[in-house]
Amino acid sequence: MTHRVAIVTGGSRGIGASIARALAADGYDIAISYSSNVAAAEQVTAEISALGRKAVAIKANGASMDGNRAVITQTLAAFGRIDALICNAGTFFSGPIDEMSLEQIEHILNLNVRAAMVETMEATKHMTKGGRIIYIGSAFGERAPFPGISLYAATKAALRGFAKGVARDLGPRGITVNVVEPGPIDTELNPAEGDVAALIASFVATGAYGKVEDIASMVSFLAGPRSSYVTGAAFPVDGGLEA
Repeated sequence: MTHRVAIVTGGSRGIGASIARALAADGYDIAISYSSNVAAAEQVTAEISALGRKAVAIKANGASMDGNRAVITQTLAAFGRIDALICNAGTFFSGPIDEMSLEQIEHILNLNVRAAMVETMEATKHMTKGGRIIYIGSAFGERAPFPGISLYAATKAALRGFAKGVARDLGPRGITVNVVEPGPIDTELNPAEGDVAALIASFVATGAYGKVEDIASMVSFLAGPRSSYVTGAAFPVDGGLEA
């Protein structure tokens, strides 16, 4: 058990799956978490195995503290170590704030913010010098260019503040903590086609959606040895949406 190990939450599809593949190509063994789609999770682990790396898929409710802890404990059971934690799992609600429900507020806070806190708390008990923590935020955490995204924007902005604080906590241990902030990325849940996509793309400097590989490339850099002096920072990968 000498290979470095990375956890990618929400790693069965979209951005998370791309990150898992990229880190496997970098030499990490991978643990992904997923909520329900077994076939998608197995597809990702098969792709990682084909790259010559070990992989496990962990079914867990990312909105529960028991689920957050399970991701960490089951990774340790499988690999015996944790070197990188990529908190990617999240959810999105849209609509005017006066139309949101208490249940929606609780769910988005639990999955988008509390999960990162709990997983960080548990994972860093087992991390050593050279460890990497990366939160997948959003350009909407810096800029809300249209109505209806208040809850989502708030949770992604929270990751910036959390990362800065954790970077201070863990800096003396040689563990870095950063945030990657995607703009609109072409995925199954957010396709780069249709009227909504055209509206969102109109706020981007390039006028276009990005690819999942764009986010994975930034995560790969931050999870690698060349980023050892980079911590407590947020990196937009957004085609200029925050500009």
